[in-house]
This record gives sequence, C-alpha cells and structure tokens, in this order.
Amino acid sequence: MGQLFSKRNKEVFSAPLGMDNPVTVQVLGICSALAVTAKLEPAIVMGLSVTVITAFSNVVISLLRKTIPNRIRIIVQLVVVAALVTIVSEILKAFAYDVSVQLSVYVGLIITNCILMGRLEAFAMQNGPWESFLDGVGNGLGYAKILVIVAFFRELFGSGTILGFNILNYEPIQKTGYVNNGLMLMPPMALIIVACIIWYQRARHKELQEK
Repeated sequence: MGQLFSKRNKEVFSAPLGMDNPVTVQVLGICSALAVTAKLEPAIVMGLSVTVITAFSNVVISLLRKTIPNRIRIIVQLVVVAALVTIVSEILKAFAYDVSVQLSVYVGLIITNCILMGRLEAFAMQNGPWESFLDGVGNGLGYAKILVIVAFFRELFGSGTILGFNILNYEPIQKTGYVNNGLMLMPPMALIIVACIIWYQRARHKELQEK
C-alpha cells in the first residue's frame, strides 16, 4: 500500500492539479477550453470525460508498452483512445443527451486532444499501469479544474445562472443596473479568463515565470 501511494506517485497525481497544470502551465487543450465553457454543465461533463479517457487509455498503453512496435505506437495509441472515446460518447448520448448535443463534435475530438496524446507518449509508454493511471487522472482533473473555473464565471456573468439555476436574473439585482454581459459567452472571453488564471498562478509561484 505504501508503494501505491509513494511520494513519487503522489507527485505524479498532484502536479497537474497545480504547478504542472496541462492548460495553464503546459498550455495544452486550449481549443476545447474555449469551446465548451459557455455553460458549467457541459464543461463538467467534458472534464470528466477527458479524465476517464486519459486515465484508462494510459493504463491500456502502459500494459501494452513492451509489445507495441515502436514504428506503429502512435497508431495503436489512437486506436485505444478512439475506442474509449466512442464508448464515452455513446454513454453520453444514452444518459445525458442534451449535454452531448451541447458538446457537439468536441467529445469526438478528444481523440486528438494534445493533453491525452502527450501523456500516452511521454508517460504511459515509460511507466507502469498504476503510475500511468494516477498520471491520467491527475492531468484529466487538472484540465477539468480549469474548465470548471472558466465556465463558472462565463455562465454566471454571461447568463446570470449556475448549472441553469437563476442567480442574477432577479428584479432587485436588475434594478441596480446590472445587465448580463453577452461578451462572456463568446470564445475570446474564455481565453481572457484562462489568461487571468495563468497570470494569477505565475504571480503566486515565481518559479513558473520564464527567465
């Protein structure tokens, strides 16, 4: 049990949640962060989907890493990821159809998500299944964390709601002159919020700043 939760394994899991976040530090997965964060619900579902797919594809590739010929490793990785993406997509259509419609093609594009492919190539191909699982979960949750933060502010100030529940669209609030900002629902605003998160993180952790 001690080996399962060794200091290195804890670091593998926790680093993507903070100091090595795939979105704010590695600057990966930006496209989907802009596209699915106008509402909180699809952002949560997208984040969880990426987490599940990254974790289990890491495990599968780690188990197969010694038997995969080097020249076709990318093809094998894509086949594994595509199979998992198809399963997740079908589950979403069956149990969360409205959300799957909002996510549109972006669930399918998880296949080419640079976070996922990067972890398979950089980590799962060199490490065991348990470490690869932790790495996949950590990077998926790190990605999901940023999506949730961005979507929270975009939905709150763009639509006046959170998860569809009315928060700011009440007459007493509107009488103060408050009006929902439609700009928050446009993709450029997601980029600005991500930039603010990057600024905050680098201001707090000086070691992340480039020399």
